[in-house]
Amino acid sequence: MTLILVTPPAAEPLSLADAKAFLKVEHDDEDALIGTLIAAARLHVEAAIRRVLVTQAWRLVLDGWPPGRTVEIPLSPVAAITAVTVYDRDGAPAVLDPSAYVADVSSFLARLMVRDTVAPGAAFNGVEIDFTAGYGDPADVPAPLVQAIRQLVAHWYETREPVAFGGPVAQVPGTVAALIAPYRAVSL
Repeated sequence: MTLILVTPPAAEPLSLADAKAFLKVEHDDEDALIGTLIAAARLHVEAAIRRVLVTQAWRLVLDGWPPGRTVEIPLSPVAAITAVTVYDRDGAPAVLDPSAYVADVSSFLARLMVRDTVAPGAAFNGVEIDFTAGYGDPADVPAPLVQAIRQLVAHWYETREPVAFGGPVAQVPGTVAALIAPYRAVSL
């Protein structure tokens, strides 16, 4: 199973102006750095909670259908399954008609069940599932997650020492961990 980001978010959940105001930075000299910190903080939060914040297009690639022909999409929240493509032995794609599968995008991990016995013929990467994930626009991201990004940006902006390999691990501030805790995907 491989996840591929097809279309990144059009905007970050935290604007450059908002980040600069929080940092009390009034010059433009470090806009590129702050923009990079915003993107890195979003990625950190997304990885920690196993959720996508702002709308993005993704592709899940599988060798074949799992037992029961039900696939769990490992990112959340999924807004829509946009296409399901199966490749034959010669590598020719066949896009499945939406009536050939059932999608459950309201579960925490969205699921897709193939109704008929459409089997991929390709030995590897025979199935592609394209989907849209994320809360929506930047304004739709829950405020505690935006605040976690804001605080991570501030922490990384103020703490610029490199991490020494083999040395102590830099910890994420406790306030960030507390802000994202209610959104973290828990494995049972």
